[in-house]
Amino acid sequence: MKIPLKWLQEYIGITLTPADLANRLTMAGTEVKGMQDIGGSWANIVVGQITAINPHPNADRLSLATVDLGTEQQTVVTGAPNLKVGDKVAFAYVRAQLVDGHSGRLFRLKSAKIRGVVSNGMVCSEKELGISDNHEEIIVLPMGVEVGASIADYLGDVILDLDITPNRPDCLSVIGIAKEVTALTGQGLDLPEVSYEESISPIDQQISVEIAAPDLCPRYCASLITGVKIAESPKWMQQRLLACGMRPISNIVDITNYVMLEYGQPLHAFDYHQIRGKRIIVRRATDGEAIVTLDGIERTLSEYMLVIADEEGAVAIAGVMGGAGSEVGEETTSILLESANFNPASIHYTGRTLRLPSEACMRFERGIRPELTLPALKHATQLIIQIAGGQAARGLADEYPGKLEQKPILLSTSQVERLLGIEFSLDQIVSVLTSLGFDCKIRESEVWATPPYWRSDIHQAVDLIEEVARIIGYDKIPTTMLSQPLPRPDPDSIIRLKQKTRCSLVGYGFQEVITYSLTSLEMLNRLLPEPHPLEPMPLRVANPMTADQEYLRPNLRANLLAALCANRRHEDGGIKLFELGRIYLPRQKDLPEEPEMLCGILSGDRLEKSWQGGDELLTFFDAKGVMEGLLNRLGVEASFEQGSEESLHPNKQAALVIAGNRLGVVGELHPKVSQAFEIGETVCLFEINLTALLSLTIGHKIFQPIPKFPSIVRDLAIVVDAEITHQEVQNIIKGYPLVVQVALFDVYSGEQVPPGKKSLAYRITFQSPTHTLTDEEVNRVQQQILSKLTSEFSATLRG
Repeated sequence: MKIPLKWLQEYIGITLTPADLANRLTMAGTEVKGMQDIGGSWANIVVGQITAINPHPNADRLSLATVDLGTEQQTVVTGAPNLKVGDKVAFAYVRAQLVDGHSGRLFRLKSAKIRGVVSNGMVCSEKELGISDNHEEIIVLPMGVEVGASIADYLGDVILDLDITPNRPDCLSVIGIAKEVTALTGQGLDLPEVSYEESISPIDQQISVEIAAPDLCPRYCASLITGVKIAESPKWMQQRLLACGMRPISNIVDITNYVMLEYGQPLHAFDYHQIRGKRIIVRRATDGEAIVTLDGIERTLSEYMLVIADEEGAVAIAGVMGGAGSEVGEETTSILLESANFNPASIHYTGRTLRLPSEACMRFERGIRPELTLPALKHATQLIIQIAGGQAARGLADEYPGKLEQKPILLSTSQVERLLGIEFSLDQIVSVLTSLGFDCKIRESEVWATPPYWRSDIHQAVDLIEEVARIIGYDKIPTTMLSQPLPRPDPDSIIRLKQKTRCSLVGYGFQEVITYSLTSLEMLNRLLPEPHPLEPMPLRVANPMTADQEYLRPNLRANLLAALCANRRHEDGGIKLFELGRIYLPRQKDLPEEPEMLCGILSGDRLEKSWQGGDELLTFFDAKGVMEGLLNRLGVEASFEQGSEESLHPNKQAALVIAGNRLGVVGELHPKVSQAFEIGETVCLFEINLTALLSLTIGHKIFQPIPKFPSIVRDLAIVVDAEITHQEVQNIIKGYPLVVQVALFDVYSGEQVPPGKKSLAYRITFQSPTHTLTDEEVNRVQQQILSKLTSEFSATLRG
């Protein structure tokens, strides 16, 4: 929001410098992110008066203008068509800094000979002063301006560029900022008086208003002005609009924009004679209803949008843009002026859906108050009569179905002290709130404060306390030491688990990625080797922004594989990626289940390229080793059994089993899935449900002393059926108390092993915590192990 300082000074006498004012506003929560000093570079530019205009002796389109500067006269060459004797103009001396009217660049004015005549100066246009893009005509100043005075005193200004927070739509106006400055400085506020003559013809006999959607339009007001003349708006109004970043169009349109900037209430002007049936209906659009907007584009509306309609159809999109059919044009003589209040969510949805952002839309979607409609409407009506002529109908149309009384809020001094840590007297609190326009009623040590009609952000006592703090000044609140040390941080258990997991995987050479929680059915279907309907169906977003982000992800795999595919185009070595995040699993008649998951993928070379070789690829066992290392660091014992994941290779996958529950999976990606993701290499994947794993990682670790006694290592090779798994054999061996470690170091099937059999060779470490083992003790346990394996799996000792 841009605020010209001269405009602001019309309502309040500001004694602060622009820099001090900017600092006070910023410290009070209304950030001034920039200041533009218009006229700061206008040295050597003064007010002059044309005393004579003579033709140029050597050029038909040029003339010689003699300018009275108070202390001297200068004759300059000009081609401006709008000059006449007696006009007061902006005159630039030699060495003045101006804007080139053709290139737009700054330059220093020099004495020049133009067609044989020396010109020591220039009469300036608005563009040459940097005010606007108008280069065709010279600026003509009001007759009351003193000759010889600096042009900066008249046209110069300081523009404050404010960054308004979304909860303060009242500050999106010059009067709103003036009220803030009043509270900060204690100076009085002088608002413009609004009065105008009305005709004897009442407005309700000439227009009727019906609000068919009161939930979307709490209030609709209108005035009627007849006999207006469409023309340019006055220069002073154009200059203020330009200073605020708005383009002047015509007197009627400029007045609606001017009052919007002044009061913060958007308005819209209709050509009254284009309103069919002389009836305004505020209703929801019908699905598929079309309207041609002011920009000449036909837009299709939905039933969730609000329109202003007459008896035959829509004439405007409420709060967003008017319709071309009721546009004010050069032939317009009667104006129906709208000032309404609309539901913020409805305007936000309509503006974003139709991609029609505007100053009006920005104010409505922030929630301006319905009480603003009448003051703004009356002032705009007054300006139209003053500038465009015409006569206002008697009375105003005012439909207000959503009227709500502002409820007072109770505030005590103890509440203020508790939240701010400093004591303020009741008089100080009341003084601050009163300066902001609150209606205060004191009862003992409490105050009942009713927010002013223009504030839509005050709802509870903490809001009042914030007002007290920011107006008195946050810098006035003393800095004090804490009464005791800060408590030791105790992060959530799942956060600790994720951090520990993250550190472990980074140590294994992985890189973390963060992908969107939204995906598409097309992406999820790529995970299926054979096409079939997804079960269960993932949750669809009600209002997806794009087709690629339409569903909540039921797993992390799809987006992670897409990331691998994208990275493979730029990296030919090994790639290791992982993601920690939530997935969304649908539940019947309930919110989705949202477990925290870990998913990792490995692909490519195991080692970096080297002259020593190292062309081995990452395999299933690398992924399994990563899972085992991670679980070992987390202090969780796990086992693996045959998996059944559809997305993985049927013979190269395993399910992760912890405490009897399947909490994860590891395996090689199915070749058809790799092909669907355009990955032409082996990809290994692992996945763990961290939410289910969490309870198994919580608890105190038990100290295990370093063994005092030596261990004995024995190798054991057995022959078992081919379908017997290593995990089954290992579980039996580990079940004996003296066994502390089991490692499979060889698997063989071939000539020396019977068909349908395989040889498994284990290195078993025996150790006792109480004494040194003897060979007889180890032999006895080893024989027990072999007997158990024989009875369970018909295992035989390999010779």
